[in-house]
Amino acid sequence: MNKQRKATIVFAHGIWADGSCFGKVIPALQADGHEVIAAQYGLDSFAEDVAALKRTLNRVGSPVLLVGHSYGGATITAAGNDERVVGLVFIAAVAPDVGETVQNQLDKYPTDVFSRVEIADGRAWMLPNGVEFFAGDLPEDEKKLVWATHYAPVADLFQQQKLDAIAWKSKPNWYIVAKNDHTVHPDLQRFLAKRMGATMIELESSHVPMLSQPEVVIDFIRKAAAAVMVKSAA
Repeated sequence: MNKQRKATIVFAHGIWADGSCFGKVIPALQADGHEVIAAQYGLDSFAEDVAALKRTLNRVGSPVLLVGHSYGGATITAAGNDERVVGLVFIAAVAPDVGETVQNQLDKYPTDVFSRVEIADGRAWMLPNGVEFFAGDLPEDEKKLVWATHYAPVADLFQQQKLDAIAWKSKPNWYIVAKNDHTVHPDLQRFLAKRMGATMIELESSHVPMLSQPEVVIDFIRKAAAAVMVKSAA
């Protein structure tokens, strides 16, 4: 009797972060028997970030469930067309369509955090008071850690995405809406989830539910992983 392989789970981070932002959810998924890896990319250009995510796919087995947070939703939208990818999970994420950029989407649904940003040395740095709008439901010590370890993207990163192939149009997808998000507007999240026909849940969370409500995020990813394996086996 053949034993069905569990989906590999590959995480894609957003701006002001790196792969360690998924540190509260990765161990439980590993314990479930999933191969798990978080892509690490430099936020220097969208093309380079997508290329780094594709290189990460080369380091693991398939089938793959891609999980993108925030800007990571754009990178999985581009990289997810790879034939090894069987599903996409978006966490408070953007998800451009053909001809759209992340900036196009954010401009239609403005939020507070971007008034707490300083452009310096060609990068977009979050000011200390910005963390309240990024991760406001975390304990104070965790908020301080988020700010101390945040990584600034190149200033025009959100204007670079011009996609000609959209993975969420052809792959099953899931979406976690963060209802108290002041970084990616909850109404933008709902619009994107509806547009892609995603299986959706809404959480009373800031922009970082994988840090503030990791158990719920773990359970949601588990359900997505089980669903794509059922589809793969069908």
